[in-house]
Amino acid sequence: MFHKILVANRGEIALRVVRACRELGIGSVAVYSSADEDSLAVAGADEAVRIGPEHPRRSYLSIPAIMEAAALSGADAVHPGYGFLSEEPDFPEVCEKAGITFIGPPHDVLARLGDKSRARELMADCGLPLLPGTLHPLRDLGDAQRTADRIGYPLIIKAAMGGGGRG
Repeated sequence: MFHKILVANRGEIALRVVRACRELGIGSVAVYSSADEDSLAVAGADEAVRIGPEHPRRSYLSIPAIMEAAALSGADAVHPGYGFLSEEPDFPEVCEKAGITFIGPPHDVLARLGDKSRARELMADCGLPLLPGTLHPLRDLGDAQRTADRIGYPLIIKAAMGGGGRG
């Protein structure tokens, strides 16, 4: 069991992880940008560490800032929540090198599934059921229209490289 978990996220997901830590008797560390100092997650965590300015690239997406907060707080695990660094394949390896457990999929899984088109191909190769759609990215409006005509409406169009602002 972990002694202290750093929550590398903000908002509702950070609050949920902080509450789960409390229920499990595990210490929690919330990180926050200058915009989130008064958030419920920060108020509810056992500790809080400011990791940077309002812009997520310089705070919640900054692996060095997150790792410095983990070291300062003595956290033995990091929970990335969803979005932000939860889909960054290098983050689990950085945590491992620092002797901190990454609560989430290992590097190789994140690397394979970060590209949503490749993830669909892998699922199809494994025989898993898929919603109607394509196994390859749409190239243009005509491609999208042909796909819509084939599968019908409503449609969901997903960025192939979502997460961390890559979409």
